[in-house]
Amino acid sequence: MRLLITGGCGFIGTNFIYLMQERHPDWKIFNLDKLTYAGNRKNLLKLEQDENSGYTFIHGDICDKKLVTSVLNDHKIDAVVNFAAESHVDRSINDPAPFLTTNTLGAQNIMECARSAGIEKFVHVSTDEVYGTLGPDDPAFTEAHPMEPNSPYSASKAGADLMARAYFETYKFPVSITRCSNNYGPYQFPEKLIPLMFLKAQAGEKLPIYGDGSNIRDWIYVDDHCTGVELTLLKGQPGKVYNFGGAAEKTNLELVHELIAILGSDESLITYVKDRPGHDMRYAMNYALAEKELGFTPAVTFNEGIRKTIKWYQNNGPWLEEVLSGSYREFMDQWYGERK
Repeated sequence: MRLLITGGCGFIGTNFIYLMQERHPDWKIFNLDKLTYAGNRKNLLKLEQDENSGYTFIHGDICDKKLVTSVLNDHKIDAVVNFAAESHVDRSINDPAPFLTTNTLGAQNIMECARSAGIEKFVHVSTDEVYGTLGPDDPAFTEAHPMEPNSPYSASKAGADLMARAYFETYKFPVSITRCSNNYGPYQFPEKLIPLMFLKAQAGEKLPIYGDGSNIRDWIYVDDHCTGVELTLLKGQPGKVYNFGGAAEKTNLELVHELIAILGSDESLITYVKDRPGHDMRYAMNYALAEKELGFTPAVTFNEGIRKTIKWYQNNGPWLEEVLSGSYREFMDQWYGERK
């Protein structure tokens, strides 16, 4: 297979490429990435430097129609997996425009280019956040749940999902959609909850928790999510949505307490800050359809996954230092400073 990955230098894309290179060494993988602040080309440098890896990096924007068309045709691409996205909710609240541009218009552009090129399979990677929020006793999201996004980020992803549906219904374009709960694991950019808390706990800094910490998330180890995307690519039906979850619901406060216990940090570091605007209360994913049709089940328990994740961060200090740019620190200091 000749596979185009978009956004492959980001957290999930990086893990997906490594997993596919391991499981399908005969595949040719092309990675188109704009290299925004959360995209790190060095994540995959060892593949790029190995002429036998079957991996090719292409610097570019999924909104660039001419470039995308050239990549699809010149490299004789068979299938596309679209990971490319602006993904941080806090940043979308500060400035929604880049999220609409990349997540919605960019997704439409690459679908149109792929349709014109006769691509045989297209997997659009979305998020559980398009469903909105659940109450404490509500059943988990199924694929039939209406989309009710509450943040600019989730609205931009919902827009792309609706466009994917329209491309299937109108053009019979062979697109499948995946929606997943909160990922964690190696290479995650440190603005997200787990790496952020790890960094602050290691430094003995305050651990900022939104509101009272009662918001609930379902956590999935990144390799399990990548396996779900792989199964969708290989077995998924065009026009269908597949949910993936980790069967690991935790409040944010519970999660931080677990991290503190593993790291041997002081619980007095926990501090509560003004809640995020429009903060969804709970996400939970019913993945019965993916289990039935694709054979998906999460293989990594949270207890195992969180320890693997922490060990990776502890062993990759230089990577962390490199991605902790001045612009990142400035944004995070400003964001949490406004919520004290």
